[in-house]
Amino acid sequence: MRIHTVGEVMTGDVVRAYPTTPFREVVRLLERHRISGVPVVDHDDKVLGVISGTDLVREQARRARAEEGRIATAEQLMSTPAVTVHPEQPVPDAARVMERRGIERLPVVNEEDRLIGIATRRDLLRVFLRTDGDIRREVIDDVLVGALGLAPDTVTVLVRDGLVTLTGPVERRSDVPRAIRTVWRLEGVAGMVNGLSYRVDDGTPPARRAPG
Repeated sequence: MRIHTVGEVMTGDVVRAYPTTPFREVVRLLERHRISGVPVVDHDDKVLGVISGTDLVREQARRARAEEGRIATAEQLMSTPAVTVHPEQPVPDAARVMERRGIERLPVVNEEDRLIGIATRRDLLRVFLRTDGDIRREVIDDVLVGALGLAPDTVTVLVRDGLVTLTGPVERRSDVPRAIRTVWRLEGVAGMVNGLSYRVDDGTPPARRAPG
C-alpha cells in the first residue's frame, strides 16, 4: 500500500528569515513570494521559530497602540518553539500534527535538525487529489487481491469523487472490517459505502449452555 512521505510533497526551495531580519523585510518576503509564513533559522540553518501572517498583524496592532518607533525583528516576531517534521514521516501523520496544533506550515528538517524544506497544508492535501481510477486500481490490487487474496473481479469496486463503494462477497466474515479499515487508510479516499457479504462466518461461536 502506497503511503506518501513528507519528503515527497514538501517544497525544497524554502524562503527563510533570520533573527535580525527587520519587520518590513519579512513583509516583503511574504508579498514577493506569495506565501503566508516563513521559518526563522540561525546561521547553521537550524529552525528557531516560524513567522505567520497572524504574527505580523499582531505586531502592527502592537505598534499602533504603543506609538513607538522600535523596529521589530524576526526574532521578536516569530512563534516558538517551531513545530517541525522529518522527510520520512507519513503525510497523514504530518496532517494530524497540523490539525492538532492549528498551524498552516511545517518546516522539514534532516537528522541534524537543519532546514531542508517546508510542507504547507496545500502540499499535504495534494495527495488527496488522486483520480477515481487511481484509487479504484489501488483498492483492487492492494486490498482485494494483495491483502485479502481475492480474484480481481470478486468484489465490485466503484469510486466517485473519492467515495468508494464495495459490493460482493469476501471469503470470511472477519475480512469485511479488515477490508473497510484498509480502504479507509488509502490516500485520496474521502468516504466509503460497505456492501460486502461473506461466505464463511468465522466469528466467535455462541457459548454452549451447560446441561440442566
